[in-house]
Amino acid sequence: MDIVDSKALGEAVRLARKRLKVTQKDLALASGTGLRFIIELEKGKPTCHLGKALGILQALGLRLKVVES
Repeated sequence: MDIVDSKALGEAVRLARKRLKVTQKDLALASGTGLRFIIELEKGKPTCHLGKALGILQALGLRLKVVES
């Protein structure tokens, strides 16, 4: 999946979380963030804190790769 904006990142997080059968609350606890942050990230809020978002990706076993287009 190509991540080109915050909505695509949120969708990737939501799909990975659901594939792992993890609730938003459990993901928040596992990643050291709040439930509200998970909800906003999955909705694609463009002002979500990048460091926290990267922590969520790590908790889900995802990685972000930057490539030149």
